[in-house]
Amino acid sequence: QAMAARPVVSVLSATEEGKSVGSLPLPHVLLTPIRQDIVHRVHTNMAKNKRQPYAVNSKAGMQQSAISWGTGRAVSRIPRICGGGTHRSGQGAFGNMCRGGRMFNPTKTWRKWTAKTNTNERRVAVCSALAASSVPALLMARGHRVNNVSEVPLVVSNEIESYTKTKHALDLLKLIKAMDDIDHVKESRKIRRGKGKMRNRRYIQRKGPLLVYANNNGIEQAFRNIPGLEIACVDRLNLLKLAPGGHLGRFVIWTQSAFEKLDSIFGSYDKASEVKKTFTLPRSIMTNADLARIINSDEIQSKVRTAKAGFAKPSRKRNPLKNLGTMLKLNPYVAQLKRAEKAKNLIGEAKKKVLKPKAAAGVRKASKKGKKTCEIKFCETLRADPKTPCAAFLDSYNKVEETIPVLGGK
Repeated sequence: QAMAARPVVSVLSATEEGKSVGSLPLPHVLLTPIRQDIVHRVHTNMAKNKRQPYAVNSKAGMQQSAISWGTGRAVSRIPRICGGGTHRSGQGAFGNMCRGGRMFNPTKTWRKWTAKTNTNERRVAVCSALAASSVPALLMARGHRVNNVSEVPLVVSNEIESYTKTKHALDLLKLIKAMDDIDHVKESRKIRRGKGKMRNRRYIQRKGPLLVYANNNGIEQAFRNIPGLEIACVDRLNLLKLAPGGHLGRFVIWTQSAFEKLDSIFGSYDKASEVKKTFTLPRSIMTNADLARIINSDEIQSKVRTAKAGFAKPSRKRNPLKNLGTMLKLNPYVAQLKRAEKAKNLIGEAKKKVLKPKAAAGVRKASKKGKKTCEIKFCETLRADPKTPCAAFLDSYNKVEETIPVLGGK
């Protein structure tokens, strides 16, 4: 908003290029805070008030003779077309899941199409849109061609309010270097996608400048046929024109009388509005948003007390089971226990026998030999005499065992 914070604005001549015929103080409404959230919400609600009601035919999908077959016939209970002799008979009807049936919850014309918005909220949104129109960066971000315009906001003398010919209007736009934006609108004209092209909305194009006047002495007739350019009276400023689509930064061309009238309509920070009762301009919470610079300034630092010496910062509570320092504060004997445990572990490590590769091979050989001996002894134990219990089992086992080699003999 640095560009909009200039104390005065030049008034350009309507006949000579680049000539200034005077200056005006900047209205306070152009310095109000820019609230994108409020503008978007108000624009959404206001745009609903222009909608045309629509609904499907109340009889659509219900103009057949159909009745349900009931239960017991292994078919669903949806109403079915009566009669016979045709494929249509017996088919489901009426339901939204049926071919040729009605839609679910058919639309009605008595839906609530409009939306109310608080008066004060609408006024704040208009103030934000006006403030955004005086910031060149926002104008360029929105897509307006204002590179060659002498200054923003752009104010022209009152002569243009008496123009009645479009050729005079075009000459003025060329004079103030606003014709680039009009050419951009012409180049953007394209056929609309979808069915809107068949419903008297065939073409779409970008938005051009907004011309704001105070007295209609023929100015509407002169400027109404220029593509993209819209006209508005300063007494009836509309958010739908100041921020089309809810997007801030419309390129506004002011007449001198309209620009002078802004303070009386919206009021200032020193004087209340003459038109809008009980309305005061919104103020910024901070006039300078650079908080670090404010805190470190000499004015603030000279009043701030010095930092306290020896101030102990509160420590964080720690878990003694995980933090050794905290555990030692609670139980100093833990250190002695940990040292004893460590010494015990070292003694145990020293007592462990380290087997050499050759000795390990000998151990494996001895274990293999012992295994064979155990197998032979087991087989001899099974060879028993008839006095042993279960003699019949042992006798049959001995005969089988004699036919197979001893396990240990492999």
